[in-house]
Amino acid sequence: MKTAKIGVIGTGGRGHHAWNAHHPEEGWEIVMGADVSPAARREFTEKFPNATAVEDYRDVLANPEISVVFIMTPDFLHEEMAVAALEAGKAVYLEKPMAISIEGCDRILETAMRTGSKLFVGHNMRYFPAILKMKEVIDSGLIGEVQAGWCRHFINYGGDAYFRDWHSEQKNTCGLLLQKGAHDIDVMHWLMGSHTKRVVGMGMLSVYNRCARRSPDEPGCAKWSDEQYPPLEQTGFSPIIDVEDHNMVLLQLENGAQAVYMQCHYAPDAERNYTFIGTKGRVENIGDSGDCRIHVWTRRGPRATPDIIYHLKPESGSHGGSDPMIVANFLAFVRDGAPTNASPLAARDAVAAGVLGHKSMRNGNTPQDVPPLPPELVRYFENGQKQ
Repeated sequence: MKTAKIGVIGTGGRGHHAWNAHHPEEGWEIVMGADVSPAARREFTEKFPNATAVEDYRDVLANPEISVVFIMTPDFLHEEMAVAALEAGKAVYLEKPMAISIEGCDRILETAMRTGSKLFVGHNMRYFPAILKMKEVIDSGLIGEVQAGWCRHFINYGGDAYFRDWHSEQKNTCGLLLQKGAHDIDVMHWLMGSHTKRVVGMGMLSVYNRCARRSPDEPGCAKWSDEQYPPLEQTGFSPIIDVEDHNMVLLQLENGAQAVYMQCHYAPDAERNYTFIGTKGRVENIGDSGDCRIHVWTRRGPRATPDIIYHLKPESGSHGGSDPMIVANFLAFVRDGAPTNASPLAARDAVAAGVLGHKSMRNGNTPQDVPPLPPELVRYFENGQKQ
């Protein structure tokens, strides 16, 4: 078996996710990494002593031996780097969100179709056991035809992860409804079997704008700690904060169903709580990873007594076991054209809902319509990226 050489762009932080692809015994070898941080490059070479670490991502793309790249950089760099990698003929694993604008997503999709280079977007929640079980319940017809869905996302680490570094500025993320919420919007689209065609948003920056800031000369530190709560008693926040710390959107889906999403970054607890209601019942998750349960109601009765309870045991691997699974699916897609849970078209749909949700909330809560993709792009990606 010929070994495929892999390059990692953005080796620190979320770049560790790409380590799941290093399996020389199976023909996958990480041989090069790029990061602007010297500390991240040192860490990379310690992990992969036979690999080369560089500062400029273009050096990775210029290496003719590398056929696969992971792009694990901050959101505002995704469009530029993905387009360059696809143009260089590399198969691309692109961390979510695909881009921070609808136009950026469409440019990536168009480049992938024109070059024939394979594109995969890292929506790892499509590999969460809890999400897969709820999809199984819905697809079985147990709760009938889904007409309504919602997600409440409590984020107790929001002040640590998103308001102390580059995430806190619209120019880098568009906003956290997109940056963080792309996962949840994508899950609701997937389980409800459609995508958003119109969105109305409301959101505010109401807490972290009142917190003590660090100096612009001091580097941001997004280290998480349970001791860093409540938010108004903490210090060290970004000097510039112009993203909302809670977001709410109403989503009208193409198939007629409707969904609601609420995200809060100053909650004391952390959990994604989904509910989907069909013509025959309801399904809900209690816990979203690890030791969690899926509750199903198919008869009238109180919330405390579901008719069916699925008790899920913890899986090994980060993000509830989803990270190893999504990388394995990507590699199988690259090598064999295997079908995937994640979809570039769906990734664009999630970005579109997030971008326009922010546009709505920042412009008097006005409804926003999602622009359609050209039919030839839809056909190409629905056909497994085959002409």
